[in-house]
Amino acid sequence: MAFAPGLLAGRRALVTGGGTGLGRSIGKRFLELGASLAICGRRAAVLEGTAEAFRAEIPGAQVTTHPCDIRNASAVEAMLDDVWRDGAADILVNNAAANFLAQTHRLSSRAIDAVLGTTLHGAAYCTIGCGRRWIDAGEPGVVLSILTLSALQGGAFTAPSAMAKAGLLAMTQSLAVEWGPRGIRLVAIAPGTFPTEAALARLRPGGVEHGGVPLRRAGRHDELTDLAAFLVSDHGGYITGECVVADGGRRLLGGARAGAQEMLDWTDEEWAAQRARTPAR
Repeated sequence: MAFAPGLLAGRRALVTGGGTGLGRSIGKRFLELGASLAICGRRAAVLEGTAEAFRAEIPGAQVTTHPCDIRNASAVEAMLDDVWRDGAADILVNNAAANFLAQTHRLSSRAIDAVLGTTLHGAAYCTIGCGRRWIDAGEPGVVLSILTLSALQGGAFTAPSAMAKAGLLAMTQSLAVEWGPRGIRLVAIAPGTFPTEAALARLRPGGVEHGGVPLRRAGRHDELTDLAAFLVSDHGGYITGECVVADGGRRLLGGARAGAQEMLDWTDEEWAAQRARTPAR
């Protein structure tokens, strides 16, 4: 245990995309450290399954589920009203995101909107909705946004995601100043490779390679979740407007996403095979 079990006692966190992947791991860690948890996502059954698993694994876990498509601003407001009925959240984790490999010149407007709608617009709706509630109530809060290395340096073949994540970084820096006098902090993490089932299927068709990572391994979820817990806790209380990179040193070697160099030379047939693996947009 990196932290005392009660590090987040008395806190309540809302995690978007909290039913699977990194969002699920972050939510579980917050529960272990004493927080109560609200998770939102588009699939009610997935959320309920995750909540049931948490309650079975963590004695006394308090978890509520809130199905919501965060691309819809009205749905976000209704979801936040629902969350607040069970007690105000004072931590927001912007984790929900959409991404897939594609040649940018072949993207449809629908495909672009699918990424920007969830990753940028949805996070903005959630952040501003929580911030408004905290400011109106005169209460502090913390927003943690999960970015990517592409937010810092671009991302070939995932351009809409890079654009959206860069927007979240700008939001983090902008609102850290604007909302700082209100006692509201905004922080971010830019992870390198922390494998999840969805990311492996959509973004790493050839599997995970560590040749471009000085530490020669992928990150462990507990490493990311402990960093997240520190940043939202009172021990990180003087950190705001910052993005912490956790990538095993990959960015220092140029930071291109694994496989991007090879993709520059993919044939039309290889790209057609990749499109066949990508859910329809």
